[in-house]
Amino acid sequence: MAINELVGELIETALKEEHELEPIGQPSLVTSAEQLADTFTPGEELDLTVKCDVWPEIQFKQVEGQDKPYSGLKGSYKRKPFNQERFDAAMRDLLERYVKLEQYDDASHALTTGDACKVNMAGYMATADGEKGEPLPNAASGDDVEVVLGEGRYMEGLVEGLEGGKVGETVTVKVRFPDALKNKDLAGKDAIFDVEILSASRRTLPEVTDEFANEVREGLTAESLKDELRKAVDSQDAQEYMGVRNAALGKALSDIIDVDVPDTLVTNQAREKYALMMTDMRDSGMADEDIKQLINPENFIKYKDIQKDDIVRDFKISMAVDEIARLENIQVPAYQVEEQIQSLKDQAAKEGQSTEGLDDEQMRRKVESTLERRMVYDLLAEVAELEVEYVNDDEFDEDLLEKLAQESLEREQVAAAEQASEEGKQQDEVVATAAVVDEEAAAVAEEDVAVIEEEAASVEEEVVVAEEEIEPVKSEETTASTEEIETIASPELEEIDASRYEGMDQEEKAFNILKDLGMIELHADPDSPDFDASIYAEEEEED
Repeated sequence: MAINELVGELIETALKEEHELEPIGQPSLVTSAEQLADTFTPGEELDLTVKCDVWPEIQFKQVEGQDKPYSGLKGSYKRKPFNQERFDAAMRDLLERYVKLEQYDDASHALTTGDACKVNMAGYMATADGEKGEPLPNAASGDDVEVVLGEGRYMEGLVEGLEGGKVGETVTVKVRFPDALKNKDLAGKDAIFDVEILSASRRTLPEVTDEFANEVREGLTAESLKDELRKAVDSQDAQEYMGVRNAALGKALSDIIDVDVPDTLVTNQAREKYALMMTDMRDSGMADEDIKQLINPENFIKYKDIQKDDIVRDFKISMAVDEIARLENIQVPAYQVEEQIQSLKDQAAKEGQSTEGLDDEQMRRKVESTLERRMVYDLLAEVAELEVEYVNDDEFDEDLLEKLAQESLEREQVAAAEQASEEGKQQDEVVATAAVVDEEAAAVAEEDVAVIEEEAASVEEEVVVAEEEIEPVKSEETTASTEEIETIASPELEEIDASRYEGMDQEEKAFNILKDLGMIELHADPDSPDFDASIYAEEEEED
């Protein structure tokens, strides 16, 4: 009906531009279309009263003692223990950068573990009987090389061979190159080095004090240095538990939000989840006929009632995260978006998936939205009061971690889809419904295969019959045409030698054949020295 079409085309624009409202779903008329049609007068204004859900406004509850209501969020989550061994190794590496060397005055000092020395090294491949063989490449030897006597630093045997050596001595050291050496000619091979000890020094590592921390970077203290190093070391492990951390933050965030979630949004999200559930069932091997029986209004209403609390909570969290991003002016650097998009494309290519049909703009919006939300959660985590319970591997609930991580990922995906475009809000219902209908269509399609095949067979028979009927006519026409052509062209063609066209391109060949058949008239070139103008003069006089 025309009035209903006007509602779909004009009302949403009027709500947005004139009333600054964000409608959700399709607005509907309060007065029936029939009544409006009866009272409508052409040329006069028509007032329409419509009802629709609108995008809700968010309000944060005031939290006592906090300047911002979303600061100091309280919650808890579990994760595996902090990797202390990795932290200790990172701290040792940092201290090594600031080591102090003090040269020994006593030339009789024998090198020991922890010392450093400067040496000249000349290397040889070891023969089968353990003697010096061919000299090693220059890259495997060297002069004025610093060697620190410590476990696991160099090729096997070097440090052990230098221990006890003194300045001025040349010691012979037998070593074995690592199996993982890039130079495959040397990897795993035995070698012999003549090592001349030039100098020896005592190495002293600094202590982790405020003075040392300030030397690393001005303004750091011993504690802040440890905190930064701890975060850096833990960043890789922390990524694994980002989902459970964000879930704890989201739960706390939902408790401080006042917002009325329209039923239209709940219905749209429930439909999308319901469609995805049907798809998962089909992927798991459930028959289409069984799935079709599940798709009915009663089952959907039950499913919606079960999911409603989770949908409302997730929606509140999504709105809150978007609002915090706006209030804190959080913006994702463009290079991060591009890097993430390229990473996704590279991953798709690695898995053999084509990226030609991807909508780059839509992908960019989703990637930017996802990264923005991660930045918001990181901000909340910095100012939150989260209790982290560290549990050992045998105590940790891997299933719970996977479940919470998946829920967090789903929330990000849903939120990204909602924010992708304003039109997306209105199309959610259509997309979700289409997904459900698609499942029904798939089941119905299989039932119709036999009918379609029968119809196809019938059509094929008709085509064969038609071809049989048409074939003689075509044959007669072709024969007649051939005879006609032979009658016209045969006399001339008998006198033409086909070999004269060899070597010509297609255009030249066609031109010459038409000329030889008398089908075109060739005019002389007036610029040619053989041009006889009198012929054309006689023709003009005759005319």
